[in-house]
Amino acid sequence: MSKRYKIRQKLISIGDDFWIENEKGQKIFKVDGKVLRISKTLVFEDVNGRKLAQIKERLLSIKDTMVIEDANGRDIAIVKKALIAPLRDKWNVNVKDGEDLVVQGNILDLEYSIKQGRKRVAEVSKKWFTITDTYGVEVAGDQNDILILAIAVAVDMMAHDGERDNK
Repeated sequence: MSKRYKIRQKLISIGDDFWIENEKGQKIFKVDGKVLRISKTLVFEDVNGRKLAQIKERLLSIKDTMVIEDANGRDIAIVKKALIAPLRDKWNVNVKDGEDLVVQGNILDLEYSIKQGRKRVAEVSKKWFTITDTYGVEVAGDQNDILILAIAVAVDMMAHDGERDNK
């Protein structure tokens, strides 16, 4: 059975903290935006403050690459921008101990899917909410929710990075 989460887009920026809520509006995961001198980092925590995962920007690599690490700092996935086409962006997610994922759709408008081969494992959409700066992530029941949410947040950060810098 799939689960839906709600993320407020405006709040996703380095240095800010925000909550990811379930579809009932309950706070499920806290994302702590840390500004370190060397890299941008977002730490995912449960409601009790226990670290679950983190996203780090890779500074010395090609632009538009972020690493998702587990609670112990081990790489679990690398998210890279792959292709820009009119109305459809494509991002590759290299999963360390699993099948790779592809993020494809209209990233800027937050209407896209995350697929594992031909199987859709998550859907990201703004259509589920009337609040303009909010989007939902629906995760298939057999997936690692934290990994999928971290991918969605990483893609959102990279896709909208220039916009946030101009604010």
